[in-house]
Amino acid sequence: MSGGAKARIGRHAVSLSSLDKVLFPDVGVTKGDLIEHYRRVAARMVPHMKGRPVSMHRFPDGIEGEGFYQKAAPDYFPDWIRRVTVEKEGGTVEHVICDNAATLVYLANQNCITPHVWLSRADRLHHPDRLIFDLDPPGDDFDAVRFAAGALRALLGELGLDPFLMTTGGRGLHLLVPLDRRADFDAVRGFSRDAADVLAARHPDRLTTEARKNKRRGRLFLDVMRNSYAQTAVPPYAVRARKGAPVAVPIAWRELSDPELTGARWNTRNVAARLRRKDPWQGLSRHARSLSGPRRKLDRLMAAAAGRR
Repeated sequence: MSGGAKARIGRHAVSLSSLDKVLFPDVGVTKGDLIEHYRRVAARMVPHMKGRPVSMHRFPDGIEGEGFYQKAAPDYFPDWIRRVTVEKEGGTVEHVICDNAATLVYLANQNCITPHVWLSRADRLHHPDRLIFDLDPPGDDFDAVRFAAGALRALLGELGLDPFLMTTGGRGLHLLVPLDRRADFDAVRGFSRDAADVLAARHPDRLTTEARKNKRRGRLFLDVMRNSYAQTAVPPYAVRARKGAPVAVPIAWRELSDPELTGARWNTRNVAARLRRKDPWQGLSRHARSLSGPRRKLDRLMAAAAGRR
């Protein structure tokens, strides 16, 4: 197996190599294990990657070695892997697009532990279909994440939006709002920033939009900085390059109160049981909304708050 193998995945034959290379020494997870994970989750994961430029987080020598982010698709990648050329400052770059399970496995074989994806798709790169709030706890206080997620859900519901939750495989949660792609990144970023400001003003002792850590005073930072052109986020079921081989996993809102919930609750060894349950993000695209109405409602909330000052 360490010398090489081939796997038939859909219509493509994918060459595999060094399957016994250990990528996560603390738990003994090998490259073969990583590949098997991505094969297992592909049916749920690929729909959330399809059509999106990918930034590859690669670790040729495992997570204890030097890792790097790679945006440009190498010349040696097979022709059947789709690519898209996108604008960047001073030029362009050709990104991989992961449209199928074979591409996902191929990337894993290239020691790409985590594929990060854009919030927009290749056919409308400047118009995201996802808005993300990144909620990491201040210190180890995960209850702060629960509170922030619940408060955000209430505010977004008040504005007419349907948010979804995902553990990040890191310290916290992502709260995602599906959009109809009418608004561009400037409008989406402005909306997310203003919503965060309104929420922080409602709960000034617990939440903040202060970017400087020394100004937060133990409050949870409502991070909206991913909502910009060319920024990325981890897709559902992505493995993170952290000890324990944790996995980002969609969760239902009722699970937010689970006392055992953390950002790294699931990993490559225990995530299989989740796949036997109903997908909490099933039908997510049907909840995509325009920001026009929510923007007007948010403006009224901001005006009312200003009038009370």
